Amino acid sequence: MSKYINCIFFLLIVLFFAGCDMIEYHPYEARVEGETGINAKNINLIQKRLEGKKEFKFAMISDTQRSYDETKKVVAAINARGDISFVIHGGDQADFGLTKEFLWTRNILNNLYMPYVVLLGNHDCLGTGEDVYKEIYGHANFAFTAGNVRFVCLNTNALEYDYSVPVPDFDFIEEEINREPNGVEKTIVAMHVPPGDVEFNNNVRKPFERYLLELRGIQFCLYGHNHYFDEKEFFGDGLMYYGCTNVANKGYFVITIKEDGYEIEKCSF
Repeated sequence: MSKYINCIFFLLIVLFFAGCDMIEYHPYEARVEGETGINAKNINLIQKRLEGKKEFKFAMISDTQRSYDETKKVVAAINARGDISFVIHGGDQADFGLTKEFLWTRNILNNLYMPYVVLLGNHDCLGTGEDVYKEIYGHANFAFTAGNVRFVCLNTNALEYDYSVPVPDFDFIEEEINREPNGVEKTIVAMHVPPGDVEFNNNVRKPFERYLLELRGIQFCLYGHNHYFDEKEFFGDGLMYYGCTNVANKGYFVITIKEDGYEIEKCSF
């Protein structure tokens, strides 16, 4: 009888500590606490706030991995401007794909005064990171409309999937080509890994180029990953790709959308 009493006592202790959140879980356990489905909720806010607009500003940050103090500072810098409608995070919240890396960064980004969306980076795919990303943010490929601009956000981290699934997903891009959202006149594409990088599936560079050029009023592409500011015309077709530095280098983009074009500002904090 005493053996059963001891077992019951042990179970009560386990339940007590679990209730007090004192049990340490495996770092790769995809146990997400707090807010989830962030991209979908924030996309709804972006679309409502910018409906009918033809001019607005948005910011891009990228590669915040292990740079929590700098992430707090860039959030404060963007909040202080007072002219930013939304923020795009270009991916790599995590360095090792640990669940806590996503949770810590999400909690910092939630201090932004404006809605934000987050792309999937190659480091975010490590371990169980992709599962955690999907739980917190949503699908790795997604799109939304801000004013008269369609933003197409792509998973381009092909190497992390060992080419076992289509990355980039041409079916998704084709759906965007065939879609005709009301009022959309322009398209901007955002990704983490740019063409030509070892992480990109360069076997499909040319089809990728051709698909992007079919998007309505394609303006330019944005990417992160390389940890420095850059701008390239990868294919000699007139389509510019702008690379955003990482927050450890204390930089971010502010992009102004105008009726007759755009401006990209490299900002420091």
